[in-house]
Amino acid sequence: MTSIQPFRINVPDETLEHIRARVAGYRWHEMPEDGGWDYGTNLDYMKAFCAYWVEEFDWRKQEATLNRFSHFVAPVEDIDIHFIHEKGSGPAPMPLIVSHGWPGSVAEFTNFIEPLAHPERFGGTAEDAFDVIAPSLPGFGFSGKPGRPIGPRRIASLFGRLMTDVLGYDGYLAQGGDWGGAISSWLGYDHAPACRGIHINIMTMRHPGGPQGPEEEAWAKRFEIEQEMENGYRTQQATKPQTLSYAMMDSPVGVAAWIIEKFNSWSDTTGDDVESVHSKDELLTNIMIYLITGSFNTASWIYYGRREEGDRILSPEGRRVEVPTGCALFPAELLSWPPRSYVERVYNVAQWTEMPRGGHFAAMEQPELMIEDVRRFARDFR
Repeated sequence: MTSIQPFRINVPDETLEHIRARVAGYRWHEMPEDGGWDYGTNLDYMKAFCAYWVEEFDWRKQEATLNRFSHFVAPVEDIDIHFIHEKGSGPAPMPLIVSHGWPGSVAEFTNFIEPLAHPERFGGTAEDAFDVIAPSLPGFGFSGKPGRPIGPRRIASLFGRLMTDVLGYDGYLAQGGDWGGAISSWLGYDHAPACRGIHINIMTMRHPGGPQGPEEEAWAKRFEIEQEMENGYRTQQATKPQTLSYAMMDSPVGVAAWIIEKFNSWSDTTGDDVESVHSKDELLTNIMIYLITGSFNTASWIYYGRREEGDRILSPEGRRVEVPTGCALFPAELLSWPPRSYVERVYNVAQWTEMPRGGHFAAMEQPELMIEDVRRFARDFR
């Protein structure tokens, strides 16, 4: 067994003060008069957000909340992987690895982990319990940083070894959104039968044959239009991430604005009110993880890594993920789902749930809906 070390989040006071001083001293500039959020993160909102950050936000309170869980670090091949490991109730909890994405972190799972691990505390039964493993992606947060960009397929290999070689599980399920959806897909594709099934709330993978028939072709056209105003960050991070890094690593306000724009436009908000879904404390906790670990740069590398791995195509030969796959479709998801006919050429779809509300950060936005869907999917494996 690989050496597993306990880990506790404990940020030095001087790090917190440095961030606070940089935010307090930020020199504001202009935005177009007709701006709103159309040109990017709204200036008036950022001023109010940063005033709260400086005057009211309590990192120590959020740190204590995260430290309620059991954190560990273990070397997997050449990278130290940080992970939360919440062992479930009852005699036979199901191992479940949940993977976040960009611009997220393990903070997305604050209200997700405990109900999965201990359903009897939330009106459920211990028979539905999971051993929940929630790693920080390599290059993200509290995990180690790779020497050069790696993509989701490589990360899936590391996470597969974490589950079997480090933690000793013979079989497990995988769940993920954003990059976690791609990582879970590769776990199901490359690492069965140890990975027995996957549950995803995003469709990032593509079939080499493209869309077939009028319904799929209409979706493909609509998808390209939807992504026109969202592709800028993705292209930058997939091609020249180092150029972006010099500004971002120097500016906490810059990192916050870059991330907040995504939480606003990708979530199921009321209008452009990001706080109709995410509180300032939730947004800041996630942002601070990037800042206190100095990981904005290396986290962005995953886009470059995927481009090198072959981009979105799962299999040039047209093979699919054959382990049972649960699909949770949230209506405000950034990457709109294809028709089920297309999805079934990429995955062995065993569960298909069209959710009434929610967006891209589903475990954070609608934890109750996600928890129930994951529990239902897992019952066939118990």
